[in-house]
Amino acid sequence: MKKTTLAVMAAGIGSRFGKGIKQLEPLGPNGEIIMDYSIHDAIEAGFDKVVFIIRKDLEKDFREIIGSRMEKKIPCEYAFQELDDLPSGFTKPAGRTKPWGTGQAILACRGLIDTPFAVINADDYYGKKAFTLLHDYLVADHPTQNGIHQICMAGFRLGNTLSDNGGVTRGVCVLDSDRNLIGVNETQNIVRTPGGAAVHSPDGDVPIDVNSMVSMNMWGLQADFIDLLDSAFREFLAQIPDGDLKKEFLLPTYIDQLLHKGKAVVKVLDTDDTWFGVTYQEDKDSVRKAFSDLCSRGVYGKLI
Repeated sequence: MKKTTLAVMAAGIGSRFGKGIKQLEPLGPNGEIIMDYSIHDAIEAGFDKVVFIIRKDLEKDFREIIGSRMEKKIPCEYAFQELDDLPSGFTKPAGRTKPWGTGQAILACRGLIDTPFAVINADDYYGKKAFTLLHDYLVADHPTQNGIHQICMAGFRLGNTLSDNGGVTRGVCVLDSDRNLIGVNETQNIVRTPGGAAVHSPDGDVPIDVNSMVSMNMWGLQADFIDLLDSAFREFLAQIPDGDLKKEFLLPTYIDQLLHKGKAVVKVLDTDDTWFGVTYQEDKDSVRKAFSDLCSRGVYGKLI
């Protein structure tokens, strides 16, 4: 069976470990963080290696606090996303402090990933089924043919991704009859309502189907995708307007560009699992309860 890798984007974890950094917030009954559950589910699904994408200045603390216990369970490597890690001919603009985005984060894995791989955020809980679906897709044969790249994405039901504490932004998917992605409508301020969900606005709430498929940026990619990112990042940097210090090279945006150029097919893999995340401080209690419920039902045991 093909080897597969899990890339965990954790570069935004912050510099003050344990001081309000949400990726390190103990949310499980035994003090587990969300990454403990994600790595556990990835191993159970069959992934063979993890690459943590972090900032270089966090390496020592990250290895001690997180990596040391993960490395006992699965081989781990580290990629470093840095503001000055730019192609030849480009330099970091003076005053730039914002990271270059998720596309550059994956590009930082060049030389470390030579297998099909999945991409997740460090602070999102996706559920067991999503990891299994992505792994099973990635170990099947999906070669690039005629310049068309084969990509998959875990699709979540909108109603399983909402917060009880405020509006959220979600990428609502448009699919064809074969469950391939046609486009994503970025929709802001989606709130839970007594009848389901709605897009909240000053002019009134507009109902939206809670069974709509949404992207939570959990992708399955082939190893050669990283080579694509290299040239795309150069194009991105060349087109940044002078004085723009915040523009980001985002993975979903680039995949959407490939899709609309006819250079990619994106298969949406449906999961009915519930996505958890800490969008608001008030979400912590509901996420803790959700993990407690999962553990009481025997879905998880003690992970640390």
